[in-house]
Amino acid sequence: MLVGYSSSSEEEEEEEEEGETEATAGNKSCSRKCQEEDDGNDGCPTRKKPKTEEQVPKTRLPLPGCLLAMFPEEVDSQTEDSALHGGRVRSFKHERGNWATYVYLPYHPEEEFRELLEELLSAARARGVLLTPQEEFHLSVSQTVVLRHHWIQPFTQSLRAGLLHCKRFVCSAGRLRVYCNAERTRTFLGIEVCTGHAQLLELVQAVDRTMTEFHLDTFYKDPSFHVSLAWCVGDVTGQMKECIQELQSLVDDREEGPFLLRLDCTELRCRTGNKTFRFPLEPEHLT
Repeated sequence: MLVGYSSSSEEEEEEEEEGETEATAGNKSCSRKCQEEDDGNDGCPTRKKPKTEEQVPKTRLPLPGCLLAMFPEEVDSQTEDSALHGGRVRSFKHERGNWATYVYLPYHPEEEFRELLEELLSAARARGVLLTPQEEFHLSVSQTVVLRHHWIQPFTQSLRAGLLHCKRFVCSAGRLRVYCNAERTRTFLGIEVCTGHAQLLELVQAVDRTMTEFHLDTFYKDPSFHVSLAWCVGDVTGQMKECIQELQSLVDDREEGPFLLRLDCTELRCRTGNKTFRFPLEPEHLT
């Protein structure tokens, strides 16, 4: 699926190099011929050698910056250095023209959530597990797939059409769970959804229709809908599960009662590369 290709500028350079080689060979042949004619003039007046015009190198016009940014000549080595990304490793190799893409519901945390997250990180640290909080919080309704750049517009158009009649709803989450990615390179602490499961499945079905249309991976058969809270490098599911009950008590035994994450599902989003597309869900009509 990941297809590499050479840019048209590289092909032009190859053609120019071939042309320059032929021209050089032709000039040498012409020089030898002229020399032979000069040496064998049999008393004829020596011909004046024609003046050769000075070759002025052609100057290429620079490509617009937007095109250079869209199709970089090579991947910046820093983008592949896991040390610059907290040790995270790509699930698939970055290639020019490929865009990592996923569909999700955003979660905007409140102050109570942030306080709880700090308590969870501190408790895990005391048990020897160093967790890094997520930079942003969301609930995924698709796997992360790879889109070619020219697929982005038709893909998002298909998503918009499929979500046209999906209604807004509210879901909540309150049970902590441990997750590990398929490559076993990262472990996550997440909070699992306890209400709104049926509506989330409807969204997944709509998104899966677009995924199938573009021959991409659909969502998991029996999904555990959740919001990832924090992560660490490697597979430490064993250590995390040993302290999960202690962490769960921090969620349940709060002064104001058990914490329940509330997620207002008013719009779905699709992130592809550095672009984000928004798909508002239809409001419920009061009768």
